[in-house]
Amino acid sequence: MPAARRFVTAAAAAVATRALQRAGTRLPAPITEALARTNHRGEPVTLAEGPVVALGAALAAAAFAAPRRTAVAAAVAGLGSAVVGAYDDIVGARPEQRADKGFRGHLLALREGRVSAGAVKVAGVGVSALVAGTVLGASERRGPLGAAVDTALAATVIAGAANVVNLFDLRPGRALKVSLLAAAPLLGPGRDGSAVVASAVTGAAVAALPDDLGERSMLGDAGANALGALLGVAAAARLGRPGRALTAAGLIGLMAASERVSFTAVIARTPALNTIDLWGRRPAAPAPAAETATETAAETATETAAEIAAPAPTPAPAAAPTPTPAAAPAPAVLPARGTAAETAAPAAMAAAGSPGNEPAAEAPAADSSAAEVTAAPTSPRTGEPGPGAGGR
Repeated sequence: MPAARRFVTAAAAAVATRALQRAGTRLPAPITEALARTNHRGEPVTLAEGPVVALGAALAAAAFAAPRRTAVAAAVAGLGSAVVGAYDDIVGARPEQRADKGFRGHLLALREGRVSAGAVKVAGVGVSALVAGTVLGASERRGPLGAAVDTALAATVIAGAANVVNLFDLRPGRALKVSLLAAAPLLGPGRDGSAVVASAVTGAAVAALPDDLGERSMLGDAGANALGALLGVAAAARLGRPGRALTAAGLIGLMAASERVSFTAVIARTPALNTIDLWGRRPAAPAPAAETATETAAETATETAAEIAAPAPTPAPAAAPTPTPAAAPAPAVLPARGTAAETAAPAAMAAAGSPGNEPAAEAPAADSSAAEVTAAPTSPRTGEPGPGAGGR
């Protein structure tokens, strides 16, 4: 395939995408409202990017790809995936549909007697992929069994690519970057039309990237499924039976992994992938003032708790008060048991502050507080400060 043809295809896809983007700003109010969404910053975005990219890429591929079977397969897979993806974007946003996510959610909805918008999308992508796979192998001379195997593998590659690209549409620009990276190895020359289809994907993705990274619009299922399906057509047209089988297995593995592993977490932990993912994106939004105040209060409370829990320095033992002559006890003369002196002895000892006896009068409040601070109770089992010491 001449390089000029690929360049013209990419340019045509980019020009068509930009023209459709401008036309999308003049859509009727009901359509604009149906495509309006609010992103993670609380800012308005539109899903119009998806149909725009799908049309720009699919029409350019259908116009310039050769042989014609590749052009027809691209039109069927790209536009078919875009239509059912747009249905899921609009109907799937309804409150009763929001829980029906992933294959498990679609199956649970079917068991409850409901057909989720996602199930409609999966079925529609599968049917369009099967038709496209049949078209790709229409002119090849094989036996019935070989034709069935090749068609099934091509359909699996197309449907799998459509779904996998959609799995990456979770951050601004990510699905478009994945599409560009996947299209790069398919841009090499060949006579199967795959390079032209990949060029159409490249041109449309480049044209849509600024608005997507600027968080003014987003692909949604319509755009992500369409770009993935077109890449699947290019791969199926380029690869033979072994290559289709390996690609189909890899795509199925990614879809299975997505049910258990977060691709976003994997990208964040991989420096090279994280760098590519963050390229061109707007900086993260600063934390709201209320959230910042809450974090500051939490930090202050933590520091205060640490200060309270820290063991207080042990005060130096106070010097024993010098007894005054009036409080000094008289020389002890042990009285005989049962005498009047024995009855008067406890009162004299209480007046002198003798330990082991309760005071005759209640101690002042200040003395009681000082005693509590100086001698914090300890837990009888662990030896840790008890409830009164501020550690628990």
